Amino acid sequence: MPLGTAIHNIEITLGKGAQFAKAVGVVAKLIAKEGKSGTFTLPSGEVRLTSKNFSATVEQVGNVVVNQKNLSSVGSKCWLGKRPVVRGVVMNPIDHPHRGGEGRAQIGRKQPTTPWGYPILRKRSKKRNKCSDNLILRRRSK
Repeated sequence: MPLGTAIHNIEITLGKGAQFAKAVGVVAKLIAKEGKSGTFTLPSGEVRLTSKNFSATVEQVGNVVVNQKNLSSVGSKCWLGKRPVVRGVVMNPIDHPHRGGEGRAQIGRKQPTTPWGYPILRKRSKKRNKCSDNLILRRRSK
């Protein structure tokens, strides 16, 4: 594969299947090949190292304009199978951690959480010493 090639469906671990750049309209670029490894940039801006004999699909995934379609009414969203989203604050106490309170109360907890009670803000969700950290050459910008 020549340098600068646009690729998607990138496989990192051999035999595991595609792991990166799988969404519609997403493309990664192969920027370097040296020894037994290749380097590519992901759409997030992260630069990552991988084995040279990784598998990927050349070119970009089709149907790039799928997110630009104008859904004119609520009914058209329902036809696509998208259900209404209910805020956690208006749910019952049993249904969500943001729940409950008298009247239009704010979030009843000290910090916002997921429906399973894990903190959302100011808490990193990635493991600190993940084994694939040494394959990341440049992190994505926040």
